[in-house]
Amino acid sequence: MPLYEHVFISRQDLSNAQAEGLIEHFGTVLADNGGKLVEQEYWGVKTMAYKINKNRKGHYAYLRTDAPATAIQEMERLMRLHDDVMRILTIKVDEHEEGPSVQMQKRDDRGDRRERRN
Repeated sequence: MPLYEHVFISRQDLSNAQAEGLIEHFGTVLADNGGKLVEQEYWGVKTMAYKINKNRKGHYAYLRTDAPATAIQEMERLMRLHDDVMRILTIKVDEHEEGPSVQMQKRDDRGDRRERRN
């Protein structure tokens, strides 16, 4: 099956438990349609570059999935209809990277940008 990575932003006035509940909900949607949620990460509340629906912040979530295209289409359709989800992004990838995403790595593990320029 194809591999995908998803990021979605939910409203800032949700509690952390509610935001993580959305991850579980969309994972269930995938499972019901023949896919599976390989890995999930809750990135927390982050400030956005611009307002979306009068919100300056949002709960960010990251999903790695292994699912057929029909399951992804159904999940995206339900995300668009969900009142708490403000933005979604889905990318098809050749393979999932091992370990945590860049957002979850410690700043020391990523390296300092100033050091790389020299």
